[in-house]
Amino acid sequence: MAILKIARMGHPVLRRRADSVADPTAPEIQRLLDDMAETMADIGGAGLAAPQVHVPLRVVIFRVPAERLSGAEDDVAQDLAALINPVIEPLGEDMELGWEGCLSVPGLKGAVPRYSRIRYRGVGPDGAAIDRTVSGFHARVVQHECDHLDGILYPQRMTDMRLLMFVEEGARYPISLEPA
Repeated sequence: MAILKIARMGHPVLRRRADSVADPTAPEIQRLLDDMAETMADIGGAGLAAPQVHVPLRVVIFRVPAERLSGAEDDVAQDLAALINPVIEPLGEDMELGWEGCLSVPGLKGAVPRYSRIRYRGVGPDGAAIDRTVSGFHARVVQHECDHLDGILYPQRMTDMRLLMFVEEGARYPISLEPA
């Protein structure tokens, strides 16, 4: 396994649509997943998409730690999971504003609207179909990572650029996203 270099905002691999994976069970896909998992563990992220490590394939990994759960019914903890050739379907029009950071946009965070509840489908590295309905942080992290597969970074989803800030400034001058 290897720790891979993270592509940063501005790199062409982050601006294009990633290619579908023909064989999710191929040994090179398993090696990629292993390297992505080691990279994410080293950096401490919640998710990572293959384009972020300079590989333009429709592959994401993510985890949903219990301490990040929102309390919503379908917001469930998830050990490290791999999702290949994912498809996301919003379940309703409800959106939630939440803080996001990104390994490809280091040092910044922003308030991003995301669908509250989604269904995601894809394939696991064993070739088995994955089909889940989730909400809360679980839905947010999947949407964030899958955006990378379409060449979208979270600042492009923001509706109020006043809520884009350096992480350190956000810690010094916190802003609540809860309605007053």
